[in-house]
Amino acid sequence: MTGTVGQTLVELRVRNLGVIDDVTIVLPSGMTALTGETGAGKTLVVGALNLLLGARADHSLIRAGAEEAVVEARFGGPGGEGELVLARSLAPGGRSRAWIDGRMATVSAVGAEAATRIDVHGQQGNRSLTEPSAQRKILDLFGHIDLDGLVEARRLKHLLDEAAALGGDVQQRTRHADLLRFQIDEIENAAIEDEAEDHRLDREESRLAAASAHRQAAAAALTAVSGSDGDGPTPGPEASGALDRLAQAAQALAGYPALVDLAERVGAAMADLSDLSGELRSVIETWEDDPRRLDEVRARRHHLRQLMHKYGDTLEETLAFADGARAQLAAVESDQRRAAELDAVIEAARGALELAEADVASARRRAAPELAEVVERTLRTLAMPSARFEVSVDGPGAADEITFHLGANRGEPLLPLAKAASGGELARTMLAIRLAVTDAPGLMVFDEVDAGVGGAAATAVGAALARLGCQGQVVVVTHLAQVAAQADHQLEVHKTEREGRTVSEVAALDTEGRVTELSRMLSGRPDSSSARRHAEELLGGSPG
Repeated sequence: MTGTVGQTLVELRVRNLGVIDDVTIVLPSGMTALTGETGAGKTLVVGALNLLLGARADHSLIRAGAEEAVVEARFGGPGGEGELVLARSLAPGGRSRAWIDGRMATVSAVGAEAATRIDVHGQQGNRSLTEPSAQRKILDLFGHIDLDGLVEARRLKHLLDEAAALGGDVQQRTRHADLLRFQIDEIENAAIEDEAEDHRLDREESRLAAASAHRQAAAAALTAVSGSDGDGPTPGPEASGALDRLAQAAQALAGYPALVDLAERVGAAMADLSDLSGELRSVIETWEDDPRRLDEVRARRHHLRQLMHKYGDTLEETLAFADGARAQLAAVESDQRRAAELDAVIEAARGALELAEADVASARRRAAPELAEVVERTLRTLAMPSARFEVSVDGPGAADEITFHLGANRGEPLLPLAKAASGGELARTMLAIRLAVTDAPGLMVFDEVDAGVGGAAATAVGAALARLGCQGQVVVVTHLAQVAAQADHQLEVHKTEREGRTVSEVAALDTEGRVTELSRMLSGRPDSSSARRHAEELLGGSPG
């Protein structure tokens, strides 16, 4: 047998649930029998645990006149370490609230926490072992099946996710890289000088396209400035250009100290006009028609406009596009290298996973009949002499589709466990499975496990529960003295009247109390001397 012991239920408090007013139960380790007259409230205790597990709330169970029903459970590990408190309340209006360590939580969150610590088997139980995932875990634990190789599946998923995040397949990445290289080459081959090149070419084209008109305009301007159009001799004294007029102005101002500032300004104007005259003369003498250069400029501008049509409204934006494309290309090339690496790693991971899955599937198929034989053999001792139990292993890869099948009685077909048994039969089947592999949460609760059994079979059921109690915390709700006597501890649920109302109370029984309660369970008369002797005999042979 293998197993681990989780946190145990240290204390359970139930308020205003049915006939329960306010009950606090302290649960020790080992096996505890919960006994009492029919209708005393034993089922309510189990129902309280199911509420923590997330069971649907029956608001009719709220005690009449109460504002709400509350269930609280305190769990703890060895030495009280890692305590956890779970709680759930029901209100008459249908509202249900839940808490984890005093903090509000969803009912499902509380149920998830409780499910790792409580396992209830019986008519009202959550039947956790009927879930495929739980049955798979049971088989793996029983067969000591090594699942470490299956972690490759998680690694493979991460690798596939990373490959998908790289964007597309190899062909898509290659096409993207080729496009980026083409765009970069097209811009680089254009050898754009800078973002202002087009503006300079625009001015040059304008000049070349109308060189004669420009020379005529410059000649007219030169005549106005210097009195000459640049083609004839230097103008004589009779010239009337602007420079000549300024010279006359300078002569008029000369010799007057008070007007020296004005004379200087006239001199500065003459110098500016002299420079302007030189530039105009240069236009007249050097700006010649150059059809070939004009064609070159126009062709260059057309090329640049084509680039700007593709990559930006301006040369500045076109150059920026090239920079961005280079960065993208570097990223794509890096992705291509990583994709190539991933392809190899993914292929290796797939191969390793296939081998691991094959090993796990083979181990599961070997372990399945062994588990079935152990459980079936145990069921025969638990008042199910004709029971047949089978574990099917199906599915691709690691064969994850594990299903427990049960034929509870002779002539009945094998059916999935959830459909094959009554409450008592299912509880005994769960007990047999737990005895085969103990991986249960801290508390295992068995309700109706002894339904329909008696005599030696009841003693066998009690002995099985006692063995399970040696491995973890077990609570059994029972009407059979043969079962209760084998418990380490016994709690009695009984009704009493308080302030004119019936309430249920739970009492921990000492040895004398156990004898009295067992006598009642044996004969219906707690004071029967023969029943007391029988009870003492049962307790004398019990582990408690």
